[in-house]
Amino acid sequence: MAKPFETVLILDFGAQYTQLIARRIRELGVYCEIHPFSAEIEKIRELDPKGIILSGGPSSVYEDGAPHCSPQVIDLGIPVLGICYGLQLISYFLGGKVEPSNRREYGAARIRLLGGQDSRLLTDLPQDFPVWMSHGDQVTVAPPGFQVTAETDNALGAVENVERGIYGVQFHPEVAHTPDGKKILGNFVKNICGCAGDWSAAAFISATVDRIRAQIGDGRAVCGLSGGVDSSVAAALVARAIGDRLTCIFVDNGLLRKDEFEKTLRAFDDLGGLNVKGVAAGERFLSSLQNVADPERKRKIIGREFIEVFQEEAAKLGKVDFLVQGTLYPDVIESQSVKGPSAVIKSHHNVGGLPEKMKLRLVEPLRELFKDEVRAVGRELGLPGSLVDRQPFPGPGLAVRILGPVDQNKVKLLQDADDIVREEIERANLYHKLWQAFAVLLPIQTVGVMGDMRTYEQVVAIRAVESQDGMTADWARIPFEVLEAISRRIISEVRGINRVVYDISSKPPSTIEWE
Repeated sequence: MAKPFETVLILDFGAQYTQLIARRIRELGVYCEIHPFSAEIEKIRELDPKGIILSGGPSSVYEDGAPHCSPQVIDLGIPVLGICYGLQLISYFLGGKVEPSNRREYGAARIRLLGGQDSRLLTDLPQDFPVWMSHGDQVTVAPPGFQVTAETDNALGAVENVERGIYGVQFHPEVAHTPDGKKILGNFVKNICGCAGDWSAAAFISATVDRIRAQIGDGRAVCGLSGGVDSSVAAALVARAIGDRLTCIFVDNGLLRKDEFEKTLRAFDDLGGLNVKGVAAGERFLSSLQNVADPERKRKIIGREFIEVFQEEAAKLGKVDFLVQGTLYPDVIESQSVKGPSAVIKSHHNVGGLPEKMKLRLVEPLRELFKDEVRAVGRELGLPGSLVDRQPFPGPGLAVRILGPVDQNKVKLLQDADDIVREEIERANLYHKLWQAFAVLLPIQTVGVMGDMRTYEQVVAIRAVESQDGMTADWARIPFEVLEAISRRIISEVRGINRVVYDISSKPPSTIEWE
């Protein structure tokens, strides 16, 4: 079934930047989806895309087993843009020549438009501009019928066949290091594909409310409410669709932030309009996690327990058929794997931990959205900033911020340390400038001296990152005096911790959460 919005389809060949392509296009007001390169041609036709983008990827197109989409993709009469590997694959299919580069390019480069070439893709761009390269192969001979419209000192930079509607660039327009990249993508989706740009928070709400009503009908639903942005917005959307036939269940799994259960219940009570039931189940979750160190097992156990609690509570309400969850698009992307592209980074309890025979059918109204889009929808729905602008918190809670087995003592240590991080970040007016800032309890002890006594206690790592959507992130350059205040307070106030360290790794290669 075709989407209610104009859609651009991205075929993923395994590039680390694939999700960024989607973000940039949505920023242009055009809806897009990422699908594996192996998507069947009938599936692509069914999606009825206005344009197709072939992503980059780590492979060489001429190698055995290299990911190839169906050659029919470029014969559908739909505009196609190949980026890096995508350009090389187009050239490979259409009779061009792809070879290993004599001089591989990784990082910043400059590209020049070729004189006398009137490019539709590169229109209204400077004659010379910076781009970001990441390739070991290159197109040495463009396919017959294609114009070379730009080049670097080392490689062909862009080609196009206007009559066939096929375009390609060797560089990555989706990354911030290509300042004019958004203009290039805009030229493709707006000028070449003819997208008017009908993707917005208001349009999404209207279409999604209709879809929820059609899915649930006269039925009833429960929502797993956590107090975070995702579940709050999901609940508000479903409540708009079915009203008081939605019951929100907020489970205290024993792994929430300090005083989170009580504060969240009060916040939703003040908000009104949502029927919220609190369930204290911390002992149940901690008992199931006893002696479990593997992070994937933790996630799946927590997911299983969540579903069982939901089903038990739903049974007390009478006939309930649906479970609402705040699954986001990054959850879906990071939890799937196809041959070649985007290997599974982690499973999420809301997409990877569900039992095979779940009694409740899922409603996931946000599974097409990135985090900042969820915030925009929340604001459009009228939710308060205290909910909409909260920093992300993992579904499995503090279990994935306690490395190794989880117990009540470790949870208490981390809650107290994490609360100090939050207080000092807010005091420094940094909370809304950071994507996330939190503490991680490490499975090691170190020697310390407190007063005249030798100590052998736990280590806490502080993680703070800046990001637009959580798909990539850079470690935050927090002022030293703020880090000093955090460290001093944790060591002084949290009995059992004698050392604090700061994580200065970015995503990629590291993830934001440690597990």
